[in-house]
Amino acid sequence: MSLIVTNIGELVTNDPEHGIRHDAAVVVDGDRIAWVGPASAAPAADLRLDADGAAVLPGFVDSHAHLIFAGDRAAEFGARMAGEAYTGGGIRTTVAATRAASDEELRRNARRLVAEALQQGTTTIEIKSGYGLSVPDEARSLRVAGELVEETTFLGAHVVPAEYADRPDDYVDLVRGEMLDAAAPYAKWVDVFCERGAFDGDQARAILKAGAERGLGLRLHANQLGPGPGVRLAVELGAASADHCTHLDDADVAALAGSDTVATLLPGAEFSTRSPYPDARRLLDAGVTVALATDCNPGSSYTSSMPFCIALAVREMGLAPTEAVQAATAGGAAALRRTDLGRISAGARADLIVLDAPSHLHLAYRPGVPLIRHVLQHGAPR
Repeated sequence: MSLIVTNIGELVTNDPEHGIRHDAAVVVDGDRIAWVGPASAAPAADLRLDADGAAVLPGFVDSHAHLIFAGDRAAEFGARMAGEAYTGGGIRTTVAATRAASDEELRRNARRLVAEALQQGTTTIEIKSGYGLSVPDEARSLRVAGELVEETTFLGAHVVPAEYADRPDDYVDLVRGEMLDAAAPYAKWVDVFCERGAFDGDQARAILKAGAERGLGLRLHANQLGPGPGVRLAVELGAASADHCTHLDDADVAALAGSDTVATLLPGAEFSTRSPYPDARRLLDAGVTVALATDCNPGSSYTSSMPFCIALAVREMGLAPTEAVQAATAGGAAALRRTDLGRISAGARADLIVLDAPSHLHLAYRPGVPLIRHVLQHGAPR
């Protein structure tokens, strides 16, 4: 069954051949985009969706989210807003709640958040584990995640759990051994929180290499809480993305610019922790590929809204609206090493959003306003 989206006022394609078009049309055949061009030249289709002069964009690609958890940390957020500093230590609170939850409770909460993100235009979302931190809990977290999404990431190296507080090296051995063996069948990626208070560069390297030996792609939480080895380690190992990138020196930026590792920026975390925002302008000007993602999690960024992150990136991180939209679509696809997402061109997956606005500029111009009128995911209305 084919579908034509027509009467498009502005079409953001992220495709060099088409750029941003006006009075455009898109033809979808099954779950793929079959044709893009001027409305007057569009081929016939079985069904028609009238955009009524609105903007049409690729679906957002959220390449960093932590959705398998139980409970919340609203009290912790309140304390931060009252002046307490963010350290990452509250992760263990969520670990305790997650371990105590049933599979169905975890499934129900994650499904709710995936649906919430979809309503806001996110058609692809990555889900990490990392709130189980035991062999059975990490494996079940990824099993549940895999029921909901394609992109799943093993984050057993989120923090050292309380029972290993005095034996961190033993926990690293567990993560890169038995835990990875149990989790790998359900994961596409492996990630490490390479940060003070979590895992150092040598520990992160050992875990990432173990994941690569099991066929997993590499991602890395890097340079969020302060300067550190994470970004350059990500580049050294050929990781798909280095995420956070808040505290970078010139060597970090140069390393990213000379690689295909994407700098994934997570402005929701800076908003929620009152930390400095990354300098996205500096990265783009250096030639680094930049992605935006929500970092949706109950502690440091409890938002599923990519439009909110776009608005923050424009207001606080030096991106123009067009650049922020590209980072939230094509940038996210690059961070997942997906060539079929984040663009509107023939052969791409038919993930489209129709705004309740004439231009993509409104995503930053009207922050906090629900502007997603229609969502097509895999070619089907959602």
